[in-house]
Amino acid sequence: MVPVGVAAWPDRADDIAAREPSAVLGEVQRPVAVSRGLGERTPVPYPSLTATPTLPEPTPTGTPTPEPTVTGHMYATTALNVRTGPAEDAEVLAVLARGTKVGVTGATDGSWVQIIYDDRLSWVSGDYLSETAPPPEPDAGISFAECESGSAVEAGLTPDAIRVHRAVCAEFPEVSSYGGLRGGGGEHSEGRALDIMVSGSSLGDAIAAWVRDHHSPLGVSEVIWAQRIWTAERSSDGWRWMEDRGSDTANHYDHVHVTVYGNAGG
Repeated sequence: MVPVGVAAWPDRADDIAAREPSAVLGEVQRPVAVSRGLGERTPVPYPSLTATPTLPEPTPTGTPTPEPTVTGHMYATTALNVRTGPAEDAEVLAVLARGTKVGVTGATDGSWVQIIYDDRLSWVSGDYLSETAPPPEPDAGISFAECESGSAVEAGLTPDAIRVHRAVCAEFPEVSSYGGLRGGGGEHSEGRALDIMVSGSSLGDAIAAWVRDHHSPLGVSEVIWAQRIWTAERSSDGWRWMEDRGSDTANHYDHVHVTVYGNAGG
């Protein structure tokens, strides 16, 4: 028996067609995809290296502090130092006479009160300010007449120091020796101090107390006697002890030392 041969026919046309599109599509899509990516890409220019950058406008960091203004008025109840700052060691700009009306800003620092004096901010002790004007202080018969014993010591003294000399001379005629202008710096070299020489403690006590009681019309800012000090600015503190300086004269046991403002009394 002769074996029957098996013929191998090629794939059918529809099978070929079914496989060809994928091959053809692959061949067509690849170049299209590449060309689309290259064709649609737009070059981006580099920024100019010479261009000047524009900076934003500065933003205010806060509201400016307004200048202090007068918010009210008060009156000096005694001769009062006007200082550059709220401290006893601050520079003294002027001395307000008793009854002087001052403009206050409302600012305080402890017992110190800020005022506007001569168009500038200054400070005074609030302990000696009042919302009402103090009544006129009687002179209690103070004499400012020239001393019968002469007034040679008054050479170079300020008006307040002359007032002290004449008033004490009239009130205590037993005093015969005074010390006024001298060198060495301090109030004496400025004509703002007078030393009243005494021979006993009782007389010194009386003079020191009398000068304190009449400090305002005399323009007195400070009294030193028997190693103690009294100041007009701290009058409510009374006498305050001082350190030992070694001798009776240095400790003011043989004279009453009086310091004045200059021309605040009268």
